[in-house]
Amino acid sequence: MTQDKHEMVKNIADVASVVATIGAWLQMFTPLFGLIGAVWTVMRIAEMVSGKAFHELIGRKRSEQSEQEKL
Repeated sequence: MTQDKHEMVKNIADVASVVATIGAWLQMFTPLFGLIGAVWTVMRIAEMVSGKAFHELIGRKRSEQSEQEKL
């Protein structure tokens, strides 16, 4: 019976360790995920305003720049 309690305590400590590690890791990367979310939101807003896919907006600007450079 004492062995069962000992194993249970070890298992609880293992789970607590994993949770603490994941929590620390996520807190470190939270600003990065926030930045990714902000960029994604700006891209979606640009798509909604223009009615075109974001890659088309970027491609159009590049082609306009190359045409202006030729002149």
